[in-house]
Amino acid sequence: MANLTSGFASIKCSGVMHVDKGHMQASGLPFLSFRRGAQLDISSLGSVPRFVGARSTCASQQHVRHKISAIRASTLSCLQNDTTKFFDFVVIGSGVAGLRYALEVSKHGSVAIITKAEPHESNTNYAQGGVSAVLCPSDSVESHMEDTIVAGAYLCDEETVRVVCTEGPERVKELIAMGASFDHGEDGRLHLAREGGHSHNRIVHSADMTGREIERALLQAVDNDDNISLFGHHFAIDLLTCQKNGEIYCYGVDTIDIETQKIVRIISKVTLLASGGAGHIYPTTTNPPVATGDGIAMSHRAQAVISNMEFVQFHPTALSDDGLPIKPTTKRENAFLITEAVRGDGGILYNQSMERFMPMYDDRAELAPRDVVARSIDDQLKKRGEKYVLLDISHKPRDKILAHFPNIAAECLRYGLDITRQPIPVVPAAHYMCGGVRAGLQGETNVKGLYVAGEVACTGLHGANRLASNSLLEALVFARRAVQPSIDHMVDADDDAGASLAAARWARPTLPWPTLGGGALSDIAERTRRTRAELQSVMWEYVGIVRSTGRLKQAEWRIGDLESEWEEFLFRRGWAPTMVGVDACEMRNLFCCAKLVVKSALARRESRGLHFTEDFPYLEESRRKPTVIFPDAVQELTWSSKPLQRQLQCK
Repeated sequence: MANLTSGFASIKCSGVMHVDKGHMQASGLPFLSFRRGAQLDISSLGSVPRFVGARSTCASQQHVRHKISAIRASTLSCLQNDTTKFFDFVVIGSGVAGLRYALEVSKHGSVAIITKAEPHESNTNYAQGGVSAVLCPSDSVESHMEDTIVAGAYLCDEETVRVVCTEGPERVKELIAMGASFDHGEDGRLHLAREGGHSHNRIVHSADMTGREIERALLQAVDNDDNISLFGHHFAIDLLTCQKNGEIYCYGVDTIDIETQKIVRIISKVTLLASGGAGHIYPTTTNPPVATGDGIAMSHRAQAVISNMEFVQFHPTALSDDGLPIKPTTKRENAFLITEAVRGDGGILYNQSMERFMPMYDDRAELAPRDVVARSIDDQLKKRGEKYVLLDISHKPRDKILAHFPNIAAECLRYGLDITRQPIPVVPAAHYMCGGVRAGLQGETNVKGLYVAGEVACTGLHGANRLASNSLLEALVFARRAVQPSIDHMVDADDDAGASLAAARWARPTLPWPTLGGGALSDIAERTRRTRAELQSVMWEYVGIVRSTGRLKQAEWRIGDLESEWEEFLFRRGWAPTMVGVDACEMRNLFCCAKLVVKSALARRESRGLHFTEDFPYLEESRRKPTVIFPDAVQELTWSSKPLQRQLQCK
């Protein structure tokens, strides 16, 4: 599958809904627009034109030959059809990273945003706490850096930390200028909250629904941008890559239009992956259902370098349905998050005997970093045989609780719990992937034309554990830093003759209907559902908050068997290796990500940050370096570990 080493990566770091605004404006021809609905089968052409996509009037500032190319590309936009589309940029994911990047690159070319559910359905939308940034005179970049590095167990890349902490305040101000509304104090200034691991109040927030507010502002801006097309309910299958001069190039992505059940190929000069994390490799996660590790798995299959996958952050305080007075009638698709800010605002953790326990584990008590708090809760639950602990904020004034945490208060009240008078039952849940696709300081990967931002990326900011509210910050900073190199790559791609044949050269995935009958499809769906639950159970039991070498090896063995049995069942029921479906593709991505986590965890023979193993319970200074998974030329012979399309040789 991959060659895994412990060390630094030697990469060059240098529709339901298809919102189509109906026209694309040609550079230099401000009053001329072209419909994109022309039904012409591009694959029937002897040769495919250069990448098709509109260029904004900003392109007139570039070289004349690029202006000519842009006009030609816009004029040929009518060649797009239902199954092949051409853009300058494609963004996979509609969270804060993807939307912020799209709004910048749309000034230089046409942009497609691919998202597999509703555009607002992303981890961003569920982020309650806020964005950490140095916006107070008594705070400093150095202090924010120190907090980040301490929380990251000294595995953070210092240059990355400095870049993010320095550029963060400007990124927050840009959000405000775009219409994002954050809470202000009585003095009229931004209200800055404090969360675990932070030495200062520096969390910009919108009550306990910060992510939702940021998502709203960005989606509104996207909707007003005529150079951005938003493809909702399009599931990304695999990246389209070829090899040229010893390097891998990305030319877009194949997708499933979930509503029309068609394969839609998106050809682009530049691809940004902003697809989020892989929380659903575990049975309980705060992540929305879309977080099945698609971007990480696609990148691994495309031979991108992967790093630090052992560091899975479990949020210490997700709402425990077991402790609610009124139990939910149906199982939640994702756990309801109780924001870090509750503890930052004075919330106290108790076991069910109402004994405060955090001071026994750490001098910072409830304000310790998440890995410490999660392990402490896990220890209490195992020692006492209980299913949840209690988080109490009821000693604070009622009006302040309701003002700061209206969403949490409302959700708890639905189930008979008044947080202004009663403690909240909480339990750890999988929350955030600190590892992912290895990225340089501009979001670049070792695959040319492929950039990453947000949770899918491993930039070095988080190290072994993410500091609270640094995730939205990182997404904003790297989305912006990836813009200029993306534009430069797009300009260079105008001269790339090999890319002009891209649309027709890869074999297309196929859909199972009508090849497979309803009975076979039903059996496959049921088997996939059971397999998914079994994989999640294995990950929670053997690759959870506290690990051991024996349990990790057991997980590796059981995951391998599960995968083999599932694939054999599919193929025995008539499934072909070229066939795709959303559930099956999510399953292969979950298998891929689970194996990456296990392999990385086995490689780290120490306990650091989020990775705690009973066999090596101490920090080892000699092992203070990332785990890195380099792709081998020979991949594992499993369906989940290789792309559906053969990698081409480009001239």
